Formats: sequence, C-alpha cells, structure tokens
Amino acid sequence: MELSADICVYGGTPAGCVAAITAHQEGASVILVEPGRRLGGMLSAGIKPLQDRPLPEAVGGLTNEVIFRFGDHPQDIARGFHQWVADAGVTVVFEHRLLSVTRNGELIDAIQVGAAPPDKWGVPPATAESGEPCGISASIFVDASYEGDLMALAGVPYRTGRESRHAFGETPAGVGQVTNWTPVDPYVVPGDSTSGLIPLIDEDHGLPIGSADGYTQAYNFRFYLTADTRHKVEITAPEDYSPGEFELVRRYVEHIKSVSETTGDQLDRLRDIFPGWLNSGEYNYQRTSLVTNAPVGVSHDYQDGDWTVRSRIWRHHIDYLRGLHHFLSTHPEVPEEFRRETAAYGLDAGVFPETDGWPHQLYVRVARRLKGRYTLTHSDVLNQTDPSDAIGLALFGVDVYPARRIAHRDPATRRLGVATEGDMFIGGHMGTGRPYPVPYRAITPHKSDCGNLLVPVCLSATHIAYAATRMEPVFCVLAESAAVAATLSIRNQVAVQDIDLEQLRNRIIERGQIIAWSPQEAG
Repeated sequence: MELSADICVYGGTPAGCVAAITAHQEGASVILVEPGRRLGGMLSAGIKPLQDRPLPEAVGGLTNEVIFRFGDHPQDIARGFHQWVADAGVTVVFEHRLLSVTRNGELIDAIQVGAAPPDKWGVPPATAESGEPCGISASIFVDASYEGDLMALAGVPYRTGRESRHAFGETPAGVGQVTNWTPVDPYVVPGDSTSGLIPLIDEDHGLPIGSADGYTQAYNFRFYLTADTRHKVEITAPEDYSPGEFELVRRYVEHIKSVSETTGDQLDRLRDIFPGWLNSGEYNYQRTSLVTNAPVGVSHDYQDGDWTVRSRIWRHHIDYLRGLHHFLSTHPEVPEEFRRETAAYGLDAGVFPETDGWPHQLYVRVARRLKGRYTLTHSDVLNQTDPSDAIGLALFGVDVYPARRIAHRDPATRRLGVATEGDMFIGGHMGTGRPYPVPYRAITPHKSDCGNLLVPVCLSATHIAYAATRMEPVFCVLAESAAVAATLSIRNQVAVQDIDLEQLRNRIIERGQIIAWSPQEAG
C-alpha cells in the first residue's frame, strides 16, 4: 500500500493530533500514523490535560481551546481525541510502526511502516508483522512520537542520557547527590560485598558528581486501582515470579517496621511502595520512597533501544508491578493489615477496558532529544535568555525522577545502605513562576541534517531543560506551531529552516498562540 499527503505526522500523541488537525485547518492534506490503537498518548493513559499547566494564561491555541476541554477521565479524553480527528477527516494509520526512512539528499522522501499491533495489555511487539510495508510519501514530516524514531531513522543527530555540568554550564546537570538513603544492606549475604548485589540495585559506575552518563529518569504507568468487584481485574503474579527478586522490598519493609512510630505511619510508608503516590485519581511514582511502583535503572536502555529492547522493558514495568503487588499481598514479613489492603486491589477495567485495566501507554518521560539549531538549557528555564523566534511558552520546575538505585555509604556515619540518584524537582510545579519562550530553532534540525522534518516532542534540549519542558501542553503548543510552519514551508517551497519567521509568528498569534509573556499577564 502506498499513501501520500502534504504532511505526515508520526505519533498519535496529543502533540501529533494537534499537528494533524492544525495542518488540516491550514489547508494541507495530512496522514497521521499511530503505532498503537488509541490516540492521545499519555493524556488518554492517565495524565490529565490540566495537570501540568501551572499558568493557564500562558497556554493558547488549540491546546487551550480544545485539549483542555476533553475532561479528566482517560476514556473521555481518548474519545475526545478520536472524535476530533475523525470529524476533521484526517487519515489515521493505526497499529503501524516505523520501519525505515527513504531520503533524497537533505530531504525525507518517504517512510515505510509495518503492522505491529500491541498485545492485549498494550505492550508493543518486539518485531513488526511480516508482510508488505506501507509506504507514505510527504513534503513535510512531523515526528510527534515520544521516542523520536522518525528523527533517528532519518539520520538526524540527537542526544540521550545526561550531559555534564560543564557541557552547557548547568549546575544541576549530570550525576547528582543521592536521595532516599536508607540503612538497608545491599548485598546478597549481608556485609559481604563479594556475594553481589541483591536485585533492584544497580552497580554504581562511580562517576563524580556533575559527570555525564547514559542514564535517564525512571518511567512508570499512571494506573488506576479499585476494590470494587464490578470492574476490578485481578493483578496476577508473573509466570516467573520469585520472592527473591523482591528481597530489597523485604528489607525495606523491615526497615519501615523498625522506624515507624505508629501503625498509621507504618501504613503510610508502605503505601508509598504500593500503590505509590495518588496523583489525581491515578497512581504515580512516589519519589520520596526508596522503592515504589516502578523499576529504576532500566529507562536508559529504552531511550535508544530497538523494539526488541523496548518491548522487553515495557513488559518489565508490567511484570514488576504485578510481582510487587503479589509480594506485598502474600509475604509473611509484610504486616497483615497491609497485606489484606493490597490484596484487595485490582486494576480498574472501567478506565482502560481494552487492555484489562493496564494503561495503553508507558510514561516515557524522556528518550532521544534532537540536536537542533538551538538547544534549550537551564538558562532558558531560568528566564535568562530571550530568543527572537519563540513559538510558544513553557513553565514547570526541573522535574526529574530517579535514574539509578545504588549501594551507598553515608558520608557522615560511613554506614552502608541503599539510595536513589538523579531525583530533583527544582522550583516545584510553578518553576520560576515566569513562562519561558521555546524558539522555533529548538524543533528544527540543522538544514544539512534534514530540511523537511519538525520535532515538537523530542525537541532540542539538555536533559535538565527537557525535564522542565516535557509537559504535554507544551508539546501540543509546539506541535501547532510546527504544523503552521510545515504549511508555510510547502506553500513557499522552502526548507523548514528557511520559512519567514515573521509570517510564522503572525499566523500562530492569529490562531491564538501565546509566544511572549509580560508580568502584567500574571495579574
């Protein structure tokens, strides 16, 4: 099968849907490719549209007019995206994944996608189905995926992992101070380092504070639980479950029992392990707990991995949660009251009925990041820059979940324990309190790298700056501006790097986008 359109958008994320709709509204023909079977990415997988929007006045365009009105329930949000795209008549190719990219000099000619339907729990397959791939040709391509696969397969340079402090002059960058240090012995035979580390602890690479490394922050599911038998799906143990895989959890539970002053305090600490942090109806990673509802130290393999690796890691997140639930429901050293409480929980199939209660999207907080014409850094987040080509605003704290869990000796007491590393939330949800501009150059590659690709999700930013910019409303705002830029590129027959910036900014302002901020607007 061969398809063609003016613009091809890869990834049915919120940003991908916004880009497709905007391109349609601007008069372009468009094809949207979604590897799964559900549109909306993380907004239809647990995150709420209004959750990561500290200042509503800083968000305009379709994000404010449409996305923010989809509601809070994942089913309503998914229906909203599907209806919105269907009403526009946008062609969507579901359950097809990118296989290859055909280039002609500085331009992408076409992409080839193959059938790769997720399994019953939403896990992407390791390999695409055999059969003839579908070719899609377009004048402009928009990579709106969380992984940046189109960008990567097109040969466009990108970054992964954490830069050093010195690379971009960012004080919080690179390997950080440990958090959640707990006096739990990390070795199989307590006190004997030659016996090896127990599961769920990483070997420490030993790099100094501020060094670059390949790690990135933890992923997790934003999942819903219920004890209501009318729509509860039992959480079963993995087929290869072994309590020994959760020896760290056992030792951490023993620690909690030893330091908790009251039963209520003990239960609260145990609930930080499972279910975790109750965010806005859904459970999220609890960053203040040594162990919680998602694995740590595996996301670095996902970010630049092939789908064999990613499928395994996605499945690992499911099996980890299943195993953790079973351990805490059955192990005799877990307090009986908490065992009963945990055992009563199942996944809420009323939220994700198509996947037995499992969210259809793993929360891939960061993967590849474009090496574009402008790299956002911590200075941008701190409002210390003023780029002339802003196409949207961002505002959030530098929000990084742990990257590693390691054995660590407390420097004051020299006592051995276990700690997480990489966790930070600088400025909280409000960040600096003042939105910062994201320039057009941050979503465009260098012209010599590719002249017809826009990347509004895996945009050009350091690990630190991306951690503040990576919110769904920001991706959506950038995607709307990207789609307008794409149509201008086609209309004027120029590379995306050569469009008239004044024309672009005027048009996105006409569409309701907000690209500058003044203190008066805060009032």
